[in-house]
Amino acid sequence: MKNIAIIGSSGGNLYNLGGKNPQKLLEEIENQCTAANFNIAAIQFIAAEVSMDQAKANAKASIFSLDEEGRMTQSTTNTLENINEEAKKTDEQIAALILNKKVDGLIVMSADADGANQNVINAAVERNIPIVGTGGTSIATISTKGANVIAKSGTTGTTNRTRAISFITSLAKYWDVKYKPIIGATNKAGIENSGSIWKNINIRGIMVSALPGFIAMALVLALSKIPLFSGLQDIFDIMIGALPVIIAAIAAKQVSNLDEVSIVAGVVAGVLSANGGIIGGIIGGILAGIFVHYFFRKCISWKFPMTTVNIAAGGLAGLLAGLLVYYLFAPIALFIGDGIKTAIEMAIAFNPVLAGLLGGLLIWPAILGGVYHAAILPIVLLEMEKTGASFLGAIDMVGLVIVSAGINLANIVAPREKGEAAAATPGFLINMGFGTFVEAAYPFMFSNKLVFGGAILSAGVGGALVGLFDVRGTAYVPTFTAPFLSDNTLGFVIAMLVAFILSFAITFVANKTKRKNVDEAGDKSVSA
Repeated sequence: MKNIAIIGSSGGNLYNLGGKNPQKLLEEIENQCTAANFNIAAIQFIAAEVSMDQAKANAKASIFSLDEEGRMTQSTTNTLENINEEAKKTDEQIAALILNKKVDGLIVMSADADGANQNVINAAVERNIPIVGTGGTSIATISTKGANVIAKSGTTGTTNRTRAISFITSLAKYWDVKYKPIIGATNKAGIENSGSIWKNINIRGIMVSALPGFIAMALVLALSKIPLFSGLQDIFDIMIGALPVIIAAIAAKQVSNLDEVSIVAGVVAGVLSANGGIIGGIIGGILAGIFVHYFFRKCISWKFPMTTVNIAAGGLAGLLAGLLVYYLFAPIALFIGDGIKTAIEMAIAFNPVLAGLLGGLLIWPAILGGVYHAAILPIVLLEMEKTGASFLGAIDMVGLVIVSAGINLANIVAPREKGEAAAATPGFLINMGFGTFVEAAYPFMFSNKLVFGGAILSAGVGGALVGLFDVRGTAYVPTFTAPFLSDNTLGFVIAMLVAFILSFAITFVANKTKRKNVDEAGDKSVSA
């Protein structure tokens, strides 16, 4: 096992590119060291609360080091002047480790080769151990001292993860050590949770993460209907065009797990994928994430400087993915998206009440069976892409959120057992205040078949009314605002009220009946 020492500071430009979060910066290096089976033998990292380019002697700072058990610790905050004095002691200790052959390699980030890190650098030069690092000025100074710098780069365009991978890749190649970079999410032990990038492709996760963008669009649409804000219609049109970009950025980030690099690739791909709608954005973002992953690893293996690696991986991956969608996949994606929306509109045109009834009756089984987020929510977002509102979105609010609120309120007013009112209250407040958390009704539905059947019936009736009034709307917004985000405020209100009253009444009766049966059984037991 090779032993590594980490020295340096939060730096100037580095401060703005991850150095202001030293804990995460060092943990990223620790994770990559774990993957390469390297041991971190020593740390001396000065973390200032401002960029070193502006830091003065009285600036607040702390120092990260290892305790006697090898755990990373952070000192109490002090002035930078005092922390630098404290760092000199650590500098001497790490230099002694190098000279005693207990450190085999050095990672340097914005180090002070003529000050706080002078002894370490001199010891590294004397033993000719390999050095990797970032920080143009500091690395240049270290090189002039005759140090064995095997990889160096500026910090521009880099992230904590990409720098850490670059450091360990260079050291692993120097020592001919087998190393597979950790690019995906890791657990507490620093072990990658996903062994394959293909496992990171999750359409449901992408669509759910993109939901805030669709809600923002719906809010703009609602405001644009007010004469005072009629000019927002132009903003609404802009936001529709931005949806594929949002989705592509999310997709690329989730697939590659390379932070800012993948986000940039996703944005580039999304801009070029806009003609394919949100399905085009999904395809472009996924391709960008895959390309970023492989371009990044290939550039690292070619020993490109880290800034160049990020530019090549992020820029070229996004461009290639976007061009593929623009010239090849966009027409197909647009055809699929329009086909889904056309099918929904045809079903509604054939019999809107029947379409709404079926949607309402099936919405609870769908969410309980795990189909909702995988199929229904993406269709809702496809509908919202053009108009800012959705037929299934209205059924979502009426059939799930409002029905859940009715069940919860009934359990507050007439609970079957003590304690159920307290359990139902938070769910009711979230249902009404945020238009979500329909799972709050699950305990009451699963424990009483009448309540379960009442939920489905109420959703069916509410859905039929949505069809009758030809409502388009959305959930995931405060319940009291939902009608104003729809295309038929009065119709939406009626559908919501009927579904709410019906689910409340059925649950109320079910609870009273259950309570009465329990009381009668108790009386018979006492009499016996």
